[in-house]
Amino acid sequence: MNREQMIEKVRAEMPERRWLHTQGVMETAVILANRFGEDAVRAELAAILHDVSKYWNVDRMQKVIRDQALPAELLLYDKELWHAPVGAWVAEHEFGVADTEVLDAIRYHTSGRRGMSKLEKIVCLADYMEPGREFPGVDKIRELSEHSLDLALLAGFNSTISFLLEKGKRIFPLTIEARNSLLE
Repeated sequence: MNREQMIEKVRAEMPERRWLHTQGVMETAVILANRFGEDAVRAELAAILHDVSKYWNVDRMQKVIRDQALPAELLLYDKELWHAPVGAWVAEHEFGVADTEVLDAIRYHTSGRRGMSKLEKIVCLADYMEPGREFPGVDKIRELSEHSLDLALLAGFNSTISFLLEKGKRIFPLTIEARNSLLE
């Protein structure tokens, strides 16, 4: 499947506003990849696919998690996390992506994890700060991203954890591990 076919298929999976977000993540991922010495083509590929299953219904995502033996603990946390590992499965099995780093960048773009690769960090950060995002602290994250991938991502994780605490939500353990590993 070529890039244009992939884009067409992904775009069909989401509402227009989410497609605009995906385009912003694609553009931002390429900028960050060029800035921090990563392969821009691979960063864009992960960005194209990062939200491919975001608008699937809950039952469909649960079925993939159960049937494909994805981590069952996901089901104990907010469904907003599910689309990342489900999306990685879709990227591999429906789009034919074989690059494990690209798949991991999709898989961990929402939660992060300890020891993230540069590509994983870029896609996660691009998702946080693409031009359409507006939330308290996003401008600081963008500013930090001019000079430090790790400091910008740390600020993003801090923002997410603060938001989840304010809402009384559970925090996925990988997010805490990702944040702590950036401090190390």
